[in-house]
Amino acid sequence: MKSEQLKIPQATAKRLPLYYRFIESLHAAGKQRVSSTELSQAVKVDSATIRRDFSYFGALGKKGYGYNVQYLLSFFRETLDQDERTNVILVGVGNLGTALLQYNFSKNNNTVITHAFDVDEKKIGTKVGEVPVYNWDKLEEIGLQNVSIAVLTVPASQAQKSADRLVEAGIEGLLNFTPVRLSVPAHIRVHHIDLAVELQALVYFLKHYPL
Repeated sequence: MKSEQLKIPQATAKRLPLYYRFIESLHAAGKQRVSSTELSQAVKVDSATIRRDFSYFGALGKKGYGYNVQYLLSFFRETLDQDERTNVILVGVGNLGTALLQYNFSKNNNTVITHAFDVDEKKIGTKVGEVPVYNWDKLEEIGLQNVSIAVLTVPASQAQKSADRLVEAGIEGLLNFTPVRLSVPAHIRVHHIDLAVELQALVYFLKHYPL
């Protein structure tokens, strides 16, 4: 991502896809400009944060005018490399893995799960959401040409071992849906998505920080 080359804060980088998705919807609706206040109401990020995020990239808008939607769309498309296809593999075709395969980033046509891997003989050789399921033991034989990201939805007991093998095979980024905090080399980026932790946090905030 080009935003990383600019050394912007990681929190800002994580919000860029959120901005891009909303700007896409504005463009599709024929809207020509948008204010930081409108963006704030839509993406639930305060307007001061949005202006600060945008300021890392220079003058994206004009005071009193707001932001040109077409310009923002082109800018974020380039910044997020939306003109380049990103191939992804998924490891672990259980309930969650199956759901992700069927979804397959349908709102982002340039990010596609191309291969899935599992150890269950009943699943190997089938397709889930048009994605073929391969034998995990054949990972190295199949090869991962043009793939640098893997989604990990295996049982917790297999998470670290699976991650080690993926790194050895050349994977550079892991989207980890397991509760295990993976140990990987420094050059590997891991994003953890622990649904149980997120749910517990939501319950806590509902109880202690009512709106």
